[in-house]
Amino acid sequence: MLFSIITITYNAAETLPPTLESVAAQQMTDFEYLLIDGASTDMTLTLAAEAPIANKTIISRPDKGLYDAMNRGLHAAQGRYVIFLNAGDSFPSPLTLQTYADAIHSAPQEPGIVYGQTMLVNSERQIIGPRHLTAPATLSARSFLDGMTVCHQAMAVRRDLAPDYDLRYRFSADYDWVIKVLKKSPLNVFTGQVTAHYLSEGITTKNHRASLLERLRIMAKHYGIMPALGSHLKKIGKKLAKLTKNS
Repeated sequence: MLFSIITITYNAAETLPPTLESVAAQQMTDFEYLLIDGASTDMTLTLAAEAPIANKTIISRPDKGLYDAMNRGLHAAQGRYVIFLNAGDSFPSPLTLQTYADAIHSAPQEPGIVYGQTMLVNSERQIIGPRHLTAPATLSARSFLDGMTVCHQAMAVRRDLAPDYDLRYRFSADYDWVIKVLKKSPLNVFTGQVTAHYLSEGITTKNHRASLLERLRIMAKHYGIMPALGSHLKKIGKKLAKLTKNS
């Protein structure tokens, strides 16, 4: 099959329904759906079992956290491309998977990553606006020196290029993971469309400071300490300029 859509859950009954609805609504059906659950005690598993999604697999057992569960999803996936769409996140259109497929099939060679833009939504599913970083038309590993340029929920990644998430990182292993994929990807294709609605109240948002420190470590590992510090100083300067302008 072309896609493996992977959703990670733990007691996610309040945020999961929009995710399930958006997957069930996809008009393109060449996919499997994997829900990887950390032994939820609420209605998460019931909601997942009742969702009208074909070729669905539900795996529930205790895990060591988000990225451990994401690794379990990678190991269980059988699709050519993986898409992580976690509880609370959703496809913005019934044609989103078709958009990915069209981009793959029309590319001059098989892409490593196909990606789009992200819109932030709140718990009421109201659109807040785009992320502070906009996905570029041309994407490379160097693009991530500016931060998480493309939200990983807004990309389909070729499974044979995808390593395990590094469990040493609690909040930003996705940042490290995408850079590793980009370093191996032969071609990255931009769809030019919004491909993910991202719930803005996730684990990284709640732990912003810790996430930033982890990202600095990851950035230094991949790009060197001086470029990493320079990137962070540039961000601080932009924030200060914005505060000054608004004061």
